[in-house]
Amino acid sequence: MKLQVLQVPGFVAGAVAAGLRKDGKRDLGMIFSQVPACVAGVFTTNQVQAAPVLLDKRRIKSGRCQAIVANSGNANACNGKQGIQDAEAVTRAAATALGIPEDLVLVASTGVIGQRLNVSAIEAAMPSLATRLSPTGLGDLAHAIMTTDTFPKSVSKQDRVDHKTFTLAGVAKGAGMIMPDMATMLCFICTDMGAKPHLLRQALKDAVATSFNAITVDGETSTNDTVLLLANGLSGLNLEEAACAAAFQKVLSEVLFTLALQIVRDGEGATKLVGILVKGASSKADATTVAYTVANSLLVKTALFGEDANWGRIMVAIGRAGVPINPEAIDISFNDVYMVKHGQGCGRQAEAAATRVLKDDRFTITIDLRLGSESATVHTCDLSSDYVRINADYRS
Repeated sequence: MKLQVLQVPGFVAGAVAAGLRKDGKRDLGMIFSQVPACVAGVFTTNQVQAAPVLLDKRRIKSGRCQAIVANSGNANACNGKQGIQDAEAVTRAAATALGIPEDLVLVASTGVIGQRLNVSAIEAAMPSLATRLSPTGLGDLAHAIMTTDTFPKSVSKQDRVDHKTFTLAGVAKGAGMIMPDMATMLCFICTDMGAKPHLLRQALKDAVATSFNAITVDGETSTNDTVLLLANGLSGLNLEEAACAAAFQKVLSEVLFTLALQIVRDGEGATKLVGILVKGASSKADATTVAYTVANSLLVKTALFGEDANWGRIMVAIGRAGVPINPEAIDISFNDVYMVKHGQGCGRQAEAAATRVLKDDRFTITIDLRLGSESATVHTCDLSSDYVRINADYRS
């Protein structure tokens, strides 16, 4: 298995500047499958949901999709019925430009909440966008959906089953308001694997659970979180075959995990990517709860930014997680440096060694509750002064 160019047989993509962003950068992108594809999606669980999410959740029930249109600069959220009408107008313009049925077009938006989408600008740009689609255009789309991101997120992988090759390529955006179920993120994955909707949905759900639903930047969720997976079947392989299903699940999980780590690494103002591994828990749920409590703790995250091995903040977060613990049993280590044994600090020498670990831009904090055999890992980042600066003037 090796990293490939962002190109999947049967898919074309591209992006243009439609004038939705103040900076004049590309802000409207599209993915088009040359044949109708099977589709699966995972969406935000925030009760406040943007118009594109509501429209996609309705259309995706058919299990078929041929195009995705995505814009940055405007979330098209909290605009009532007008927001739905505007999202439908975007899909109508795309369908006309591509010559396909409107119900085979899905839409995604990201940006400022509460402002009406400039539909006329999108409609004017759509014919040009449709003519610029190319097999290598996924990279352009990755740029077009960026908001506070500092770099585009993308990955592509291939594998073989029975002497046939299948490909997955994905792009994503996200840097702030990142928290499971899911995050302020968009992600689009294309594959030439064949699938039926129920099999594709389960594969995506399983892969999201260990990737986008196992990261946090700031504990916030959003109105627009969307992951869409299109499978056009041109490889000649199909998920109904056990060998194909196993290989596909492995590659899909790797692709989404890579994109998820890219999102955390690009957390607004972040300087460190940190894994929080909780083991020795009585249940998976307890391990996950403790991991997220530590990962979202502002005191822990600011200590990470300051490279301060303040293990007391981690203990405090564990104690307020709301799960049964024995404080006198807990061990905490930074990579292989133990800071806490049986609930007590290991001294100045250990703290000095841990401080050296904290100077790295990627490391793992392991918390052993010593109560059972279950574990969970969450990836987070530090909290810097730049996070405040970025979010203080987001709409400016």
